[in-house]
Amino acid sequence: MPHIVEPKLIAGNANLPLANAVARRMSIHRGVHLDLVDARAERFNDGEIFVEVFENVRGEDMFIIQSTSNPANDNLMELLIMADALRRSSAQRVTAVIPYFGYARQDRRTKPRTPITAKLVANMLVESGISRVLTMDLHAAQIQGFFDIPVDNLYASPIFALDIREKFKDRMDEIMVVSPDVGGVARARELAKRINAPLSIVDKRREKPGEVAEMTVIGDVKDKIAIMIDDMCDTAGTLCKAAELLLDYGAKEVHAYVTHGVLSGPAVDRITNSVLKTMVITDTIAAPDPVKNCPNIRILPTAPLFAQAILNIWNGTSVSSLFETSTMEPIYEGVFRAP
Repeated sequence: MPHIVEPKLIAGNANLPLANAVARRMSIHRGVHLDLVDARAERFNDGEIFVEVFENVRGEDMFIIQSTSNPANDNLMELLIMADALRRSSAQRVTAVIPYFGYARQDRRTKPRTPITAKLVANMLVESGISRVLTMDLHAAQIQGFFDIPVDNLYASPIFALDIREKFKDRMDEIMVVSPDVGGVARARELAKRINAPLSIVDKRREKPGEVAEMTVIGDVKDKIAIMIDDMCDTAGTLCKAAELLLDYGAKEVHAYVTHGVLSGPAVDRITNSVLKTMVITDTIAAPDPVKNCPNIRILPTAPLFAQAILNIWNGTSVSSLFETSTMEPIYEGVFRAP
């Protein structure tokens, strides 16, 4: 007698809190208790990664939850080896849920004799036996085309829109959405449209990578609450400088909404000592204690969104419906009050 294929979750070590939160959320949605598949991912003394799955996964619809965040190479290899283990164990389908897709910044050749590492990583994921990818806010949307398998790229902007409506509900007419660079205008415009706010741009010119030579503001931010939106924040140098510039141009307050809080090196200290009133990130990358303890950093949950997206993939319904703020309102009802 054929058994009904249920969605099964398995997680690497990159972000276990998020994986457990997704499992809890899916349990609530379905009314059936769901645990992560019992497995281990360990390292030999020389650093080699070993994966062992302790449950039968033959014919199952498997979802691996693993961000390829710091340490990027270890977490990427763990994902690849886990996918290979599931494929060799006769799983029916393996979907990689990659909340933060590392190496996405290397999506094109900016100089001669440089790699396109995002494409290399895409090839590796496909060859490992992964048949579908679910991720959030890719650094460049064209990375979806690097894969020869379906890729669902979720957006954090509906979550940010709900948060902004709640936190600034009595001051929405003062909001100005700001793109911290020209490359992020489409993302900022999308958020501005969701909350019916005007748009401004910080134009920056770099002399060399990592160093900003000059910054100017396009648009009138005087007496506005400036909300900068970006897909990731690494060392936070540019973001903090942009916040200072916006205040110089007359903004009353500056807040930042960033999907992926990479926050390496001096980032947390810079944000703590910056003019940013708040910086909001999501939990696509597991936050270390310094990030959790930073007084002006807030973390928004992505588990409700990923849980619903996994269920939609499993039962063959629309994932793109989750791009709409109105669809997200009931999903995040326990997190945000209705606007």
